[in-house]
Amino acid sequence: MTWDLLLTGGDPFDVAVSDGVIAATGPSLPRDAHTVVDLDGHLVTPGLIDLHTHVGPGYWGIEPDPIAWYTGVTTWVDAGSTGAFTFAELRAKRTDVRVAALLNIAATGLAGRTGECRDLANCDVARAVDTIRQNRDVIRGIKVRMDRETVGDNGLEPLRRALEAAERTHVPVMVHIGVPPPPVDDVLDLLRPGDIVTHCASGLASPLGPALRAAVDRGVLLDIGHGSGGFAFDVLERQLDHGIRPTTISTDLHARSLHGPAFDLPTTMARLLACGLPLAEVIEAVTSRPARALGLPGGTLAVGAPADLAVFEVRHEEFEVTDAHLRTKRSPLRLINISTYVNGRALPPRLPPPVPGWIPLTDAQRAALARRDRDVRALLSAPLVGPDGLADQFPRDHRSS
Repeated sequence: MTWDLLLTGGDPFDVAVSDGVIAATGPSLPRDAHTVVDLDGHLVTPGLIDLHTHVGPGYWGIEPDPIAWYTGVTTWVDAGSTGAFTFAELRAKRTDVRVAALLNIAATGLAGRTGECRDLANCDVARAVDTIRQNRDVIRGIKVRMDRETVGDNGLEPLRRALEAAERTHVPVMVHIGVPPPPVDDVLDLLRPGDIVTHCASGLASPLGPALRAAVDRGVLLDIGHGSGGFAFDVLERQLDHGIRPTTISTDLHARSLHGPAFDLPTTMARLLACGLPLAEVIEAVTSRPARALGLPGGTLAVGAPADLAVFEVRHEEFEVTDAHLRTKRSPLRLINISTYVNGRALPPRLPPPVPGWIPLTDAQRAALARRDRDVRALLSAPLVGPDGLADQFPRDHRSS
């Protein structure tokens, strides 16, 4: 048969695509395809899955398509931007990438910076259950933020309500941990196998002790969730010293972390490489592991899987990376996305929307955004495929300073 697309000469093998799914893999597949792309040894991975993002409506939301095409992220999990009152807005969103959702236990979702669980009337279990049951194709779990500003004087009750809704719908809970109260250990003690702790190596809440060990031992999953303040090198390194490793790597990419300090998922992956995690484990943490955690399609290069693919140049050169608290380390390599495919179709370059007026930016960030916009406009006017079969070698590091 003639395939729709053949990616040939990549590492670890050639990938053929037909009708939006992976049709064949292996070394030196026949060049019998409508489109053949020579990869010249570049790394081929499943499309990346970012387990914690904010692409829904509200204070924190961003547009995924203008980021996906240069980062390799084909599945974006919106982590609680919407609740039962507002989920319809996320449901109606149209994107080139896949979007799954974790429903906020607060029916209002993230309408503002914080405080959604201070009024327990917002934490309506029955409404959450009904919304999940009506939207199981998109909603894969429940999100709750457990920190002093979000819950006020309500302690663990928002988490208990999230767990009740999750039990009734058979989905996991993702818990954001932050500045106590409630104490992080008390939060960990309530979690079940398959539930997820995001910001697991946060400098604001540093779980390391018997409660964390017990949670991991009973099957609670640990997610990085970098964000604006959710990741600290020293906290992760202490956890690694105790044999505790993150299950998944995510950005918590939102309007206040997109332009720094998180930037994007490949940059966040480099931070984990800087802490000593091997590249193979880092790739699993953004592909197969998040897919298993939420029962998502993709995350694999197996025949029959969706043809969500990412191609990277791997530069074995050290470069400086920072955590959310501006501490620095050096990553041993740099991952530069060359092309990104969803259902076998290459994502085109996209200009981002203007930055919302409520997002504070430094002069350096504004200058970097202006350069990025000029560069993307130049790319949009250039051929998408060069003579070597790859996307033209346009600088894809669009991070703000």
